Amino acid sequence: MPELPEVETTRRGIKPHIRGKTITGVIIRQPQLRWPVPPELPVLLHRRKLKHVSRRGKYLLLTFTNGTLLLHLGMSGSLRILPSETTAGRHDHFDLVFGRHCLRLHDPRRFGAVLWTDHPAEQHPLLAKLGPEPLSPECDGDYLYRRSRGRKVAVKQFIMNGQVVVGVGNIYANEALYEAGILPTRPCGSLSRKRCERLAQAIREILATAIAAGGTTLQDFVQADGRPGYFAQELQVYGREGEPCPACGRPIRQKTLGQRSSYYCSRCQR
Repeated sequence: MPELPEVETTRRGIKPHIRGKTITGVIIRQPQLRWPVPPELPVLLHRRKLKHVSRRGKYLLLTFTNGTLLLHLGMSGSLRILPSETTAGRHDHFDLVFGRHCLRLHDPRRFGAVLWTDHPAEQHPLLAKLGPEPLSPECDGDYLYRRSRGRKVAVKQFIMNGQVVVGVGNIYANEALYEAGILPTRPCGSLSRKRCERLAQAIREILATAIAAGGTTLQDFVQADGRPGYFAQELQVYGREGEPCPACGRPIRQKTLGQRSSYYCSRCQR
């Protein structure tokens, strides 16, 4: 599933090609993704100029003068900048056409989303309750310490809760906890302030490194120019069950936690 680094990589890849450009066409090939694609989009966006390309969590926000288009990549989606005349494939469900180029949504599993709001985007039900961005100054050690007090939930599930901190998916939660030396199953309420500071720092470092590498391609994700994400080559624990820990050599273990695979070193993570 594309996570925050993949979505941010996509945002940076498509922004120079479409910001400030005028919509010349909207093509809806598949009207039913995770939710129905608004059928009125061709009328709403006709000749509208795209003002901003931003991100909130795993949602891309394309802001026009009359509202905002919310895009989500789901489990297998990707966005590409292509010549408008490029023949659409079987899983190419949606195009925004900007003259000679288009922004095309490719989504084999159809768990992505194309939604519209004419209200402030932050008020949309899917965004209104999201926690702070993990790369923002607001999401620091003090914040994690305050939010974790009195809670018994495992720290990995805690940092993957979008209402606590937005966008830390499974891959990067595993990597950040390894970097911080914290066992994924440890109750978040037992973390000291110092540990919370280290965890916040590790989350920022891992996400920033992943964004710089273009995200992680394990199966479906590609960047806006079609290239894979290269952070997969830098994974320390994720998907490496039985392989030696990069620090101590002990075999990496795997455990299912909250229906997601967790990878950790039993010596380096406490």
